[in-house]
Amino acid sequence: MTIEGRHVVILSGGISHERDVSLRSGRRVSDALIKAGARVTVREPDEKLLPWLEQHFEDVDVVWPVLHGVSGENGALYSLLRALEVPYVGSRPTAAMLAWNKATSKALVKRAGIATPQSIVLPNDTFRELGAASVIDAISKGVDFPAVVKPVEGGSSQGVSFVNEKAEFSRAMVTAFTYSDGVLIEKKVTGTELMVGVLDFGEGPFAVPPVEVVPHSGVYDYAARYNAGETTFFAPARVSEAVLAEVSELAVKACQVIGLADVARVDFIVDESGKPWFIEADPIPGMTETSLVPLGIQAAGLEVSDVYARLAEHAAARGPRNTPATPNLVV
Repeated sequence: MTIEGRHVVILSGGISHERDVSLRSGRRVSDALIKAGARVTVREPDEKLLPWLEQHFEDVDVVWPVLHGVSGENGALYSLLRALEVPYVGSRPTAAMLAWNKATSKALVKRAGIATPQSIVLPNDTFRELGAASVIDAISKGVDFPAVVKPVEGGSSQGVSFVNEKAEFSRAMVTAFTYSDGVLIEKKVTGTELMVGVLDFGEGPFAVPPVEVVPHSGVYDYAARYNAGETTFFAPARVSEAVLAEVSELAVKACQVIGLADVARVDFIVDESGKPWFIEADPIPGMTETSLVPLGIQAAGLEVSDVYARLAEHAAARGPRNTPATPNLVV
């Protein structure tokens, strides 16, 4: 099967905080697939989508959700596509859910022997029940400074704050709770930020060259991710061959442990000793002009349109119910 002439439906937009990024990703994927010869329809994930998919079931070869944020990355949409027996690019619903929750994905990779920073996870209810002041006092004794406070569910570095002392926790918690009902407080690892794209065309997952990000502000936040000129990217990363190999191997292992399929991104920080620390995994990575997976694909000497075509071909041929099984791991 080839993608030429096949009908690919790209889902982008949505109502999450990451809507604009999703729209940009959708346009880039659409352009690449059109270049590869596919027929492409771009749709919003709205109340008309599921009836439309049922109505056009015979004409749709594969759906590619490029939805960032909770509306696409928590696995719910994948469940509905599977229920309708519509082939799609992406992981099983359970795997997406595991990756979407940073605490869960950290627990899974830690059990598999991959280092991840010390952390505490707290729901909003804990602060109401035990009192914010008491909880913050306990946190400050349990996590080393400097620390990172982030929504336990979310992407694009939205709601992330760096905390250098106890007095800064309150504002950081309020910011994180804007995006999620839970927060993850994590020891900050200082070092080189590497993002690794992992692809699978049906012959097993493999990593493209890790990309090093150097934000001009010193923080790889939302603006640094998506505003041109805010960050310098190095693909492949400026680290030793040994570190490149290790991070690539760990990225593939993390995807296998979590159960991610087709295309994903795994983020690490390599400390001054050369040790990689797992930060998070993204089940639907950005595909914008400043996103990391396309940069890694190009660094591998691959054509982006060919890679996207192969991902869509593989998903269409596989069908909706044959994505790799999520490992039966107990967190």
